[in-house]
Amino acid sequence: MNTSGMLRDGAMRGKTIIVTGGGTGLGKSITRYLLQLGANVTICSRRQAVLDETARELMSEPDRPADAGEVLAIQCDVRNPAEIEQVISQTIEKFGKIDGLLNNSAGNFISPTERLSYKAFDTIVDIVLRGTYYFTLAVGKYWIENSIPGVVLNISTTYASTGSGYVVPSAVAKGGALIMTKSLAAEWGKYGIRLNAIAPGPFPTKGAWDRLFPEPLASVMDPTKRIPLKRVGEHGELANLAAYLLSDYSGFITGETVTIDGGEVLAAGEFNHLEQVSSEQWDMIEQSIKQANRASKKEGQ
Repeated sequence: MNTSGMLRDGAMRGKTIIVTGGGTGLGKSITRYLLQLGANVTICSRRQAVLDETARELMSEPDRPADAGEVLAIQCDVRNPAEIEQVISQTIEKFGKIDGLLNNSAGNFISPTERLSYKAFDTIVDIVLRGTYYFTLAVGKYWIENSIPGVVLNISTTYASTGSGYVVPSAVAKGGALIMTKSLAAEWGKYGIRLNAIAPGPFPTKGAWDRLFPEPLASVMDPTKRIPLKRVGEHGELANLAAYLLSDYSGFITGETVTIDGGEVLAAGEFNHLEQVSSEQWDMIEQSIKQANRASKKEGQ
């Protein structure tokens, strides 16, 4: 496989992109590539310390091109419209304008749905769906009021269209965001605004991977076994696709969802195989998830 950058040098020079959830995982990997292509990037999430560390790392990498873009790190809870407006205003103040939005903030965990509290369900839907439409609406209004063509790219999931057991809050939220993508693509096209989505399969990231495949699942259920290509995705592969869809090279693509999963969706819903997990194993999994969450919070302090 080839995970090196596929766009020409400077392909995003002069562009400014906001990346939610840009401090870690896939958001960080995509941000790195956008910077290499010359884009300025505002990264935002709820933990300023993590954002600051990521910004320092990305701005000081030894292979950073001389004409790479700059990073602006701003704390933001995507469920809070006032904080979103602050991200927008500070980004414009720093870089002059906004050209693209990558909605990447996410929350997910596995559980039988009947075990969920109302709050647990709400937490996922609020981050994934509410946060996506809040940010999209805010940036869209800015573009329309200022006659600026823009592009929104939403990180979706393969089960947003198929559904999947054991991740129902995420499926509901991602499904809603996917329909919003298609609907606004039709409505806002006249303003020169494009909206697309990427539906990734397994792309391992620290933290999120531990919550989706905690012990004892990780030891007994290899996710690559149900993927026709028999491997997980590499971050560079997703970053290439994201950069293309955020760039002017994809200027005639809107309302589309591109699946990048090694063929996994062909083998049915991503989490339906969890039917094999016993009630006792679910108890162990819940404890593992709680431990992973506590460890993640400590790392962010």
